[in-house]
Amino acid sequence: MFSKSTDKAEAFMSIDAANPRKAEKALADLQDGLSQWRLALTLARLDLRNRYRGSVLGPLWMSLSTLVMLSGLGILYGTLFKLDLANYLPHLAVSLIIWQWIAAFVNEACKTLISAEGVIRQMRLPYTLHALRVAFRNSFVAAHSLPLIPLVFLVFGHVPGPEALLAMIGILLIGINMAAGALLLGMVCARFRDIPSVVANLVQLAFFASPILWKPELLGDAKVWMALNPFYAILETVRGPLVEGGGPLLAWVAALVYSALHILLASLLFTRFRARIAFWV
Repeated sequence: MFSKSTDKAEAFMSIDAANPRKAEKALADLQDGLSQWRLALTLARLDLRNRYRGSVLGPLWMSLSTLVMLSGLGILYGTLFKLDLANYLPHLAVSLIIWQWIAAFVNEACKTLISAEGVIRQMRLPYTLHALRVAFRNSFVAAHSLPLIPLVFLVFGHVPGPEALLAMIGILLIGINMAAGALLLGMVCARFRDIPSVVANLVQLAFFASPILWKPELLGDAKVWMALNPFYAILETVRGPLVEGGGPLLAWVAALVYSALHILLASLLFTRFRARIAFWV
């Protein structure tokens, strides 16, 4: 048993300029990081405890602000678009809460490796561990607002059908994209420090370009082009089963395609530039 652990450590830490074995080391990093998911979970909980130290309600403040925003925006945009609140608010509740989860993660993913600079320079931990840490931390924060969705459903009498179980696949898909995105954005932003500002602006633009405050039906026949928006496709894998009876097939296909491309790009860049990360942070 000890020899196997030693061989694994040597494969992970050895350096040979003539034979860098990049793919092998990247795979070892992934396996080692996934095997230490409990450590990532503990670090994520510690991050939240430190972030909300001294706060009375902690992350529940986000839940309260989401509830206030949901009520205000629901009445405002429901009146502007002349929509029935019983149909519009369940759509808005799922859209807004899932979007906050995605948007907060994207912004924090840019600092995945930068914020772990001290650990990276002092300890030999897999970079995948830092990606999981960010994904877990944002998922914990989002979990405080998720109960608002069944609350809104209950108030307005919206009862999802059995296709609501597909939302679990959508949540799993978002989680996988988060792990890949933390590595991808973490590497790019560690190398180019002005990228986080660009990403923040793109996230703001995507918020208004995605059907969150408005419904895709308002576009008429042009709504078929919404599949070109990756944020819409990923969002629809959760909102569709809960609100729209499963969601359009085109959105599911687009979400799977975007996810596959995202994971492939993250894997290629991580394999190619993993050895340079310690010099970038």
